[in-house]
Amino acid sequence: MNIKKNILETIGNTPLIQLNKITKSLPCTVLAKVDYFNPGNSIKDRMALKMVEVAEKEGKLQPGGTIIECTSGNTGMGLALAAIVKGYKCIFTTTDKQSKEKIDILKAVGTEVIVCPTNVEPDDPRSYYSVARRLANEIPNAFLCNQYDNLANRLAHYESTGPEIWEQTDGKITHLVCTAGTGGTVTGTGIYLKEKNPNIKIWAIDVFGSLLTKYFQTGEKDMKEVYPYISEGFGEDFVPENYDMRVIDHFEQVTDKDGAVMARRIAKEEGLFCGYSAGSCFQGLMQLKDQLKKDDLVVCIFHDHGSRYVGKIYNDQWMMERGFMEVKTFKDIISARGSKQKLISVQTNQTVSDAVALMQKYEIEHIPVIDDHQIVGSISENGLFQKIFKEPEVKNASIQSVLEKAYPMVEYNTPLEKISSLINKENGAVLSKDEGGSYHIITKYDIIQSLTK
Repeated sequence: MNIKKNILETIGNTPLIQLNKITKSLPCTVLAKVDYFNPGNSIKDRMALKMVEVAEKEGKLQPGGTIIECTSGNTGMGLALAAIVKGYKCIFTTTDKQSKEKIDILKAVGTEVIVCPTNVEPDDPRSYYSVARRLANEIPNAFLCNQYDNLANRLAHYESTGPEIWEQTDGKITHLVCTAGTGGTVTGTGIYLKEKNPNIKIWAIDVFGSLLTKYFQTGEKDMKEVYPYISEGFGEDFVPENYDMRVIDHFEQVTDKDGAVMARRIAKEEGLFCGYSAGSCFQGLMQLKDQLKKDDLVVCIFHDHGSRYVGKIYNDQWMMERGFMEVKTFKDIISARGSKQKLISVQTNQTVSDAVALMQKYEIEHIPVIDDHQIVGSISENGLFQKIFKEPEVKNASIQSVLEKAYPMVEYNTPLEKISSLINKENGAVLSKDEGGSYHIITKYDIIQSLTK
C-alpha cells in the first residue's frame, strides 16, 4: 500500500509542466515548476517544514510551543500544517495589502492572524516584522521562524526544489526564472543547480518598489528605491540573509500591472490557475526573451495557487479600479451609441398600442415603464405578442394591465461580463443611470454589437 502517514509527507515532488500557447513567441522550451500542488498550495510548504524541523533539532522549538512568523500568507499556511501535525500553536503577522483569501485560509486552519500596516519602515514598531519580534519576546516558549534570515529557508530548496528540477529535466535545464522575496527559493535552488552546472543562468524577478534589484547591481541598500507596490509574495524593502547574490546572474523588475495581467493569461491560455508571482515570473521571462536561444530549456517557478487572489487579480472590478484591465462597461456601450439616442420609455397610463407603435418606430423589443422618474416595470415585444395573440382587445388596454417586472439596475461602470450574466430568457435588458441621473438601457443586441466591433 502507498499511504502517507500525514499531510506533511505530501510536500514536494511537484510536477514540471510544459507551457505551450503562451510561449509561442519564444524560441525555446519553457517549463513551469507548479508548486501549488503542495498541500498548502504553495512552494512555501517546503521551507516552512524545514524551519520547524531545524528548530526542533536545535532545541529552539519545544513541545507545546508557539510558532510566530511574519508572512504574506503562504509561509503561514505551510507552518500551520506543520503545527497541526506536530502539536504547536501559531500566531502570524501579515500586512494589510494581502488578499482577504489568504487571511481567511490561515484562520481556517486554526491560526491567529494580526494584520499590520504595509506602508511603514521595517523597524517601525507597527510593521509586521516588529510586531512578530515583540510577540516572540513576550510569549513563553515561542519561536520566531524569521523566514527572511533563517537559512533553513534556502536549505529546503537546496535539498528539494533544486534536485527535483535537475532530475525532472535530466540535467538539461539552462535557465531558472524565479520571483525574489525572502531569497530562499531563488538562492537555495540556484546554489544546487550551479553546483551541477555553473553555466545555468539564474534570473531573479523583482517588482518596482523593491530595493533588491539596485542592491544586486550596486551593493547599495537605497531606500529611495522603496515605495508601496501591489504585487504580493516577492520584492523587499531590505535584504534578507538568505540571499547569496553571487548565485544570481540577473535581476529583472516587473510592474504590478504586467504581473497581474500575465497571471490571468496563464490561467486562460494554459489552464494553470496560479498566483500573482507566477504572472510576474513569466512576465520577467518575456522581458528577457531576446537573450534566449532555440536549444534553451527554461524552468519558471510558479509559487502558489490562484485561489489566494480571487478577490484581487482574478476580480475584474479590482483590476479595473487600478487601471490594470481595459474592460467594456455599461458606460462604454452607451457612449458608443452617440449622445443623440435617448431612452424610449412609456408610462403606466399609456396604452398597449402606444407601446407597439414605439417598438415598430424605433425597432426595439424592450421598453422600461417609468412613472415620475421611477422605474415601475417593463414591457417586451415577446410578452405583448403572447397577450395580444390570446386577446386582441388587449392592444387598447393600459400599460398597467400588461406590466412585466422591472429590468435590473446596475452601476454605470459595471463590466460587460456582469451585464451579460443578468440578461436571460426571462430578463431581456439592464438599466443604469449616468452621472447626470438619466436612465439608459442595454439589451442582448447591444452586447452582441459591442463584441463584434
